[in-house]
Amino acid sequence: MLKEAVYHRPKSEFAYAVDENTLHIRLKTKRDEVTKVTLVYGDPYDFDPQKKCWISTQKEMSFNGSDGLHDYWLTDVMPPHRRLRYGFMLEDGARTLFYTEKGFYTTAPADSSYYFCFPFLNQADLFSPPAWVNDTVWYQIFPERFANGDHSLNPVGAAPWGKSEPAPESFFGGDFQGVIDHLDYLEKLGINGIYFTPIFKAPSNHKYDTIDYLEIDPQFGDKETFKELVKQCHHRGMRVMLDAVFNHCGFHFPQFQDVLANGEASAYKDWFHLHSFPVKPESPPNYDAFAYTPLMPKLNTANEEVKQYLLKVARYWIEEFNIDGWRLDVANEVDHAFWREFRDTVKQIKPDAYILGEIWHDAMPWLQGDQFDAVMNYPLTTAITDFFARQTISASEFAHTVTAVRNRYPETVNRVQFNLLGSHDTPRILTRSNGNTAVVKLQMLVQFTLPGTPCIYYGDEIGMTGDNDPGCRKCMIWEEEKQDREMLAFVRRLIALRKEYRFLRSSEQLAFIAADDKEDVIIYKLTHKKQELLVFINNSGQEKSVAIPASYQSRNGLNIWDKEQVKLEESLHLPAYGFLVFLVEQENRDVI
Repeated sequence: MLKEAVYHRPKSEFAYAVDENTLHIRLKTKRDEVTKVTLVYGDPYDFDPQKKCWISTQKEMSFNGSDGLHDYWLTDVMPPHRRLRYGFMLEDGARTLFYTEKGFYTTAPADSSYYFCFPFLNQADLFSPPAWVNDTVWYQIFPERFANGDHSLNPVGAAPWGKSEPAPESFFGGDFQGVIDHLDYLEKLGINGIYFTPIFKAPSNHKYDTIDYLEIDPQFGDKETFKELVKQCHHRGMRVMLDAVFNHCGFHFPQFQDVLANGEASAYKDWFHLHSFPVKPESPPNYDAFAYTPLMPKLNTANEEVKQYLLKVARYWIEEFNIDGWRLDVANEVDHAFWREFRDTVKQIKPDAYILGEIWHDAMPWLQGDQFDAVMNYPLTTAITDFFARQTISASEFAHTVTAVRNRYPETVNRVQFNLLGSHDTPRILTRSNGNTAVVKLQMLVQFTLPGTPCIYYGDEIGMTGDNDPGCRKCMIWEEEKQDREMLAFVRRLIALRKEYRFLRSSEQLAFIAADDKEDVIIYKLTHKKQELLVFINNSGQEKSVAIPASYQSRNGLNIWDKEQVKLEESLHLPAYGFLVFLVEQENRDVI
């Protein structure tokens, strides 16, 4: 048994509170080495005076998948007094070891001080993301390109809608009235959450170069129109999330203009990270900026005036317009202290507001209950697109990567992670998939059957194409004859199924049963109470005969896509880029 591969850490994603009475305990071991893990646990103050030892009990842990290098194990436990000492009994078929905070032992230590400690399950420390998020299907709108409902607001030089390819500096006149005009479309699609990229006053079409965080850009409409938009969304059961660009401002932000004009004498010089004077807005600039872009100077969120200004912004749009969440741009480059105050400010006003960070890498430092509720799940995006669209990883690599992402965070986080296939920052999913709509459907199927809250980038549901910015920011196609109506029907069906089956929103366990590299076939299951959902996917251009795992053969199932009752035999047929989804009664826990 390779001891160096065994890992656990209390008060982290390896030991955390699920609710006020329950803890989740995780362990990581070398792949295919440990055959059984048992949690040894008890109250730290329970002592047997006759045997002169700590009183403990045992619970076998469930195998929670492999990432290719490690195996993961998981169990829940309810400490009777909300405090816990615990360790692990590891078996590999040849010997048994006990793993504790002080190391490895061949026999279980009798003293509770040797064991890992979860001091107390304090309710104030609970990670409690908004419950509604898990039931939400998001739709990302780039306001300038979704719909033009009021031509009187068009910026000077705006091009006719959709008559030309987008360019970095082009405008087409998308606005709030256009969104209001198409809320029926979104409601029929099944959308109940809208994420808007920035709407605040800014000179660009993307609005990530903010001039005034308290004003709406006039090309989108006025505050009354936006208030009406939020009101109509709420009337239809839709939540609204805005994009906060607090890492940096725009070049024309008045405080930065004051610095350019007055230099070291400016009252706002400490609002930014200036290297020297005079300030030189050239490339590269002599001040910190987003990347090396002189047009987006970085804000100093450690400065009290900056902090109070931005917290005022956070309060204002919730108090005045009743928005439901904030998506935080370039969130990893802003200090943790600011985000803690931001969370306190937002949650005091609206406790169930959703706080979503844009972080493309491991985000655990931001997801411990004191900053964000979730992050944009780009590691999952990459795994899905690499396997299905780019075909640069194998089936087993896909299964291992998804398992690694799942075990990277607490389950409380996984349930509200923002799962996307594309955005304004990436090529469109159909373009990534070389125009193969069947491959896009497989990716959406996976997106909608994994834990988290899925998001559709506007137009993906009708087969829009486009490469990286600006190609991915084309005008929404509203002429039905130019839309892929079959794809639209597929997405509607997928959303409806997610709402119908609790599995597809918050399963108790996700497990890969098979991942065949030769055949490009994967099988995974979702477990919820006494039922399981089996997902079979053929990621190849040839039809396949797929063996049904022995433990599922001769069992009755419901094909939830077409509501057909079936009996699972020895094998099933999957067409090229095909899938089948069966609901079965739970009898086993076979996983790879």
